[in-house]
Amino acid sequence: MPHKNIYTEEELISLLISKEEQGYNYLYDNYAAALYGVVVRVVGESNETADILQDSFVKIWQNIDQYDPAKGRLFTWMLKITRNLAIDYMRSADKKRDSKTHSLDPGVHIEGNETYANIDHLGLKKVLGRLKNEYRIVIEMAYFQGYTQDEISKELDIPLGTIKTRARAALMQLKQILN
Repeated sequence: MPHKNIYTEEELISLLISKEEQGYNYLYDNYAAALYGVVVRVVGESNETADILQDSFVKIWQNIDQYDPAKGRLFTWMLKITRNLAIDYMRSADKKRDSKTHSLDPGVHIEGNETYANIDHLGLKKVLGRLKNEYRIVIEMAYFQGYTQDEISKELDIPLGTIKTRARAALMQLKQILN
C-alpha cells in the first residue's frame, strides 16, 4: 500500500497485520496522545508513564492478529490493552511496596477533562455525551480513570451487579452509536 496520511480502520489493521512500519508509525502518530492520557489517568504523571505507553504499543503490535473487528473498534481494543497494562502496573508488587512509603498521587482519580483534551480529536467526548448519564459515569470511571468495577461500586455506593449491568448496557449502546 502506498504511504498516505489517512487510513481507514481496515487499511490500518491490514498494515499492522502485515507488520508494515508505516502502519505502526501511523498508529503511533494518531493514537499515542489518547492512549497516553489513559495511562496518566490510571498511574498519574510518573517516570513509568512513557514506559507503560511504549509497552502498550509493543503489545498492540505483537498481538494485532488477535484483534477481532466483530467485537469492537480498533481504538476500543487498544484502549483496553493500555488501560489493563496501566492497572497491572499499579497492582504490581513494586508499586505496592512504593505506595507503603509514598502516598499515591491524588490526581489518579480526579474527575476532569484532561483525557478528553487528549482524545477529543477522535470525537469520544461527543459519543460519550450521547450515553445515559448513569452509563457515561461508569464508562468514564472504568476506561478513563482506571477504576475497577468493584471500585466503582464502592465509590458510587451502588451494588456491583448494577455497575456490571450498566457497563454492559453502556458498551452495547456505544456499539449501536458507533455502527
